[in-house]
Amino acid sequence: QVRLVESGGGLVQAGGSLRVSCVASGGTLSVYTMGWFRQAPGKEREFVATISWSGSSTDYADSVKGRFTISRDNAKNTVYLQMNSLKPEDTADYYCARAALAYSRSGYKNRNDYNRWGQGTQVTVSS
Repeated sequence: QVRLVESGGGLVQAGGSLRVSCVASGGTLSVYTMGWFRQAPGKEREFVATISWSGSSTDYADSVKGRFTISRDNAKNTVYLQMNSLKPEDTADYYCARAALAYSRSGYKNRNDYNRWGQGTQVTVSS
């Protein structure tokens, strides 16, 4: 069974940058749409970004458009989220997820479209 492991989280000052990664083991992510979600304390898990299996289609939450970039390296079985111009409201646990269906040409914003999740990596942005 595929296992997703996130890394790269940490503490950063407002305006700074971080890149979080998600690597798959025990299975592939190369033919699946991938997504990043986040969950702040006391809040629901929310969509952040998604990328189709080929990388040709990406989509973002309005709150991160222009600041975050999702990318993938299928040869390395890895998906990335580059986060720039970070704000204190970006503070959350960040989770990667693999879609349930393979070879989709589009990304997914609904977490119900994903059936494999990582354990999360914490991102804290100080003001």
